[in-house]
Amino acid sequence: MNFRRFLPGPVFRLALGVVTLLLCLLMALDLLVGLMPDRYDEAVRIRTRIAESLAIQLTALMQNESPQAMTSMLRELLERDDELQSLALRRADGKLLAQAGPHDELWNLAPDAPSTITDVRVPLNANRLPWGDVELTFSPIHPTTVAGWLQDPLVRALGIVGITGVTLMYLYLRRALQYLDPGSAVPPRVRAAFDTLREGVMLLDAEDRVVLTNRAFSQIHPAAQKVDIGTPVKSLAWLTKNLGPKTEDWPWRLVARTREKMDETLFEIPMPDDEPPRRVVLNASPILDGDGRYRACMVSLADVSMLHQANEQLLQTIQALDESSEKIRQQNDELKRLATSDPLTGCMNRRAFYEHLSSVMTKANATGAPVGCIMTDIDHFKNFNDTYGHAVGDQVLVGVSNALKHGIREQDLLCRYGGEEFCLIMPGLDIDGTAAVAERLRKSIEEMAGSSLRTTGRLKVTSSFGVSQLAAGSLDEGDMIQRADAALYEAKRGGRNRVATEGQVTPESLAK
Repeated sequence: MNFRRFLPGPVFRLALGVVTLLLCLLMALDLLVGLMPDRYDEAVRIRTRIAESLAIQLTALMQNESPQAMTSMLRELLERDDELQSLALRRADGKLLAQAGPHDELWNLAPDAPSTITDVRVPLNANRLPWGDVELTFSPIHPTTVAGWLQDPLVRALGIVGITGVTLMYLYLRRALQYLDPGSAVPPRVRAAFDTLREGVMLLDAEDRVVLTNRAFSQIHPAAQKVDIGTPVKSLAWLTKNLGPKTEDWPWRLVARTREKMDETLFEIPMPDDEPPRRVVLNASPILDGDGRYRACMVSLADVSMLHQANEQLLQTIQALDESSEKIRQQNDELKRLATSDPLTGCMNRRAFYEHLSSVMTKANATGAPVGCIMTDIDHFKNFNDTYGHAVGDQVLVGVSNALKHGIREQDLLCRYGGEEFCLIMPGLDIDGTAAVAERLRKSIEEMAGSSLRTTGRLKVTSSFGVSQLAAGSLDEGDMIQRADAALYEAKRGGRNRVATEGQVTPESLAK
């Protein structure tokens, strides 16, 4: 929704300014010479008279100190005066003899404080001695709420004068400014010359009102055929919709501020009836008088929709080529993944494993960092295939591989080394650190691998682990893996579901 359409025009703003200045002048005169009576002084006089009259009336009653008579009198006075909010009669010793209205809530005057415009205290004397006080609370002179101010006679009078004055001044100025037709300054031969141009041309005066348009301009948009001379350009919503919300950033406003031309402003003009928007290139140039003062702005609009469509088709073709290249790259990545990984578990196959292991070994030799190796084998894997079928056996392999993947670091290598055998390489870990990782992986498989199987009953899945470390000064990865495999055999021979290191290998395991 374009809210700029509802902003007041220059005629209304001019009328509002004149009436505002008039009201300010009246208020200044009131401060200087007092055109209106002072409400404060008048209220002080009236309230003082009420307090003194009440004090005289109560003097006759306080001799017999009849609380009932005093209370009755105070209530009558409270009902009689709309400005009174509460009344009270208090003796010199502070005792409250009679009251009317919510006096305890409204009375805010300290015992020794002087009276205010809302809290008035009148002393009473008996036999020329202080007898007590009459306490009166009045409503505030000025309103304290928005609704109260709106009901205030002075505010209402100023509002009526302001609205009536703006309306009358607006009607007068609107009629008077009709004689100032900016289009009358453009000769017919100039209009004819502009009509020969292929680009749409719009001439704006210093107030951003349309002074002239040519025939090409009326063909840019259906609404452009109805643009009258003197129309504010901000009311052309179809033209300014995509130029941004800030009018000061519009090209002709920038030209008026900088006195420099604006070239090649590309934007879209929305079209009716679900037609595609029209792409337009806008140029704006200032028109200055002999003294260099800004007088007008010439705006040209070039329709580049056909060129834009051709560019869009070219971009779509390039995008299609990019998408094809991306698909080819994804397919190559998939082929590489299939060539380097095990299709069932997603772990590296032996070929890819040894390619990465070569890099790890070279780095370890250069830095002297340790390298740990783990060989693990699923316990009694043949029983899963023989008892439950190969489908369950495949699930066991996937469950164990997932447990291994989640328990290692990003730089570690995981390979499906054989049927149910896996090999892990741990760069930077010695044999103790590698054994700790193997123990954690063993527990993870025991606790989680069996629960991931889609079978009718829970199956127990365990694995045995063998751990070795790269020998100092050696690059023989085969020897490291063989020693880890011997440790794995030692773990199986020792009861399975356990971790054995190369230092625990017996001669029987080495002879395997």
